[in-house]
Amino acid sequence: MATDRPSRPWWPWLRRGLTALFFLGVGTLLFVSARRIEWSEVGQALQALPPGVLALAGLLALVSYGIFSSYDLAGRHYTGHRLPVRSVVLVNFISYAFNLNLGAMVGGVAFRYRLYSRLGLDPGTTTRVITLSMITNWIGYAWLFGGVLLMAPPELPEGWEAGTLALRAAGAGFLAVGIAYVLLCAFKAGRVWTVRGHEIEVPGPRMALFQVALSCLNWSVMALMIWVLLRGEIAWPTVLSVLLVAAVAGVLTHVPAGLGVLEAVFLAFLASDMAQGPLLAALLAYRGLYYILPLVLATIAYLVTEARAHRLKGRPHGEAGAPAARDARTPACPATATGR
Repeated sequence: MATDRPSRPWWPWLRRGLTALFFLGVGTLLFVSARRIEWSEVGQALQALPPGVLALAGLLALVSYGIFSSYDLAGRHYTGHRLPVRSVVLVNFISYAFNLNLGAMVGGVAFRYRLYSRLGLDPGTTTRVITLSMITNWIGYAWLFGGVLLMAPPELPEGWEAGTLALRAAGAGFLAVGIAYVLLCAFKAGRVWTVRGHEIEVPGPRMALFQVALSCLNWSVMALMIWVLLRGEIAWPTVLSVLLVAAVAGVLTHVPAGLGVLEAVFLAFLASDMAQGPLLAALLAYRGLYYILPLVLATIAYLVTEARAHRLKGRPHGEAGAPAARDARTPACPATATGR
């Protein structure tokens, strides 16, 4: 009797092999970079950062978190759920901080499901909100990274084989994905497909362009924050391009918080343009302001939220302070997958 077999049994092994090679490459880069670093110089450079620079960088971190919180507000608009804006922003802040430090499955997904369920949002709507948020983040990335690689590709570290032509070709590929998404939304708005038991409804072009603008703005603000901490010694477009490379490296290696990966990529690309001490000091300050401090605040906010939910547990539905119900007429969210 014939048995069902995967059509491509080699693909999972190939993917794992490529991921392992990439991880090994980044690990080697980390080891080599760490051996060359004068840590006393890094400490002195960190102490020399002016309070005004740190304050401005902290403000930009706040702006970035505010922009990212708008991703779920877009999901609120498209799903039609009626949770208060402040609740959505709080959920987004907590999940984003944990996402950055612990990974997407823990922060971006698990925390959102738990927190939204505490607020009375059903799993299907939560799935659509999460999916829209993820699409927003990466479709804007595709536009921005593609544009950067096409117009101003970064100078690769010595010994890297890929040339400018290859970088521009990669940029064209990224940009093609971003453009294809917008065109799909322009010509197939409202179209619904069922993929593996999930319904996918395409949004209109307005939402697609809004997603692109939000995401591009957020990535740009993140790069601006690092540029401020570098005190303008490296051109902002260069900082942006290296940050985008580091983001992909962090995702591919699955290292929580991209720990060491961000620093290794920046050191590899910018070591010839700036002394390692000040460069690494700026990156450590960035990690502290954008990763660690928000994580501490998010942990406190999460514990307070859990304590409040525990106090409200058992109250009759509809009583003041009880979780808000989702409108039964809520439409499916375009461009997001729905669970059944």
